[in-house]
Amino acid sequence: MAAETRTEVAVIRRITWIGFWVNAVLMLLKLFFGYWGHSDALVADGFHSLSDFGTDFIVLIFVGVAYKSADDSHPYGHGKYETLATLLIAFVLLAVAVGIGWGGIDAIISFFNGNELPRPDVWTIIVAIASIAAKEWLFRLTEAKGKEIGSPALAANAWHHRSDAISSVATLIGVSGAYFLGMKFRILDPIASILIGIFIAVSAIKIARPSIDELLERALPPEEVEKIRVMILSVPGVRDLHHLKTRRAGHSAIIDVHIKVDPDLTVTEGHDIASRVEHTIRDRWHRDIIMYVHVEPFNPTATSCQL
Repeated sequence: MAAETRTEVAVIRRITWIGFWVNAVLMLLKLFFGYWGHSDALVADGFHSLSDFGTDFIVLIFVGVAYKSADDSHPYGHGKYETLATLLIAFVLLAVAVGIGWGGIDAIISFFNGNELPRPDVWTIIVAIASIAAKEWLFRLTEAKGKEIGSPALAANAWHHRSDAISSVATLIGVSGAYFLGMKFRILDPIASILIGIFIAVSAIKIARPSIDELLERALPPEEVEKIRVMILSVPGVRDLHHLKTRRAGHSAIIDVHIKVDPDLTVTEGHDIASRVEHTIRDRWHRDIIMYVHVEPFNPTATSCQL
């Protein structure tokens, strides 16, 4: 494993361990004060923190594998393990969302059947406020590091933190309404829990889509492909290119391209140009790439540069 890769793994693990312990504390506080303080919304929020706690485990387990170098069994590297970790995070979120939503619906049905909902305790409000502050801080920290090293699993975990922060806002609104506005408004607490479930489900879908696109071999975004095309054409000796294909494998990008060079060049000269193409993409765009460059003779009468 290269030194740069080891540094990225160390960053992911350090940030994830921070989130792991913060989530552990928040989970215990929310579940305890949620049950003790009679707040369905805070209990739902506690299970959301439990899912955060679990997905931190997933990231810690998979990240070491995802950044391993290519071997005979995985000649394209192990990047898709990170994709799998991201999908698992999304599925956990979706399962949590369904459970939270169902619990809120059950409480509302009970309310309309004439059962009195208990008044939440004031500590549920305090815990909700603390959760918002802690999770927003975790989101900003994790997102910044995810962008810095280009880790989709870390980015997904960052949005998991943000979803928990926003769900805690809904919790705060529901609990505060149920606490301050009287018996008729205690239904706001289970309503908040349902809203939390919906928000978590939407977040899960957003997190899952890029990973599904990757597993289905979707190309990189058009603007990224165009950037790569321009970089390749800027390399001295490249007269044209075609069959530029891209896809993603976890934190790595895979690029296939056919470049056209002067037909009078030697095999060694053509190889040197192909090597410069790869080095240019690594230096100017992203170092973590798998690139295949096929060299062809340039024919000025042929149709120009087709992707």
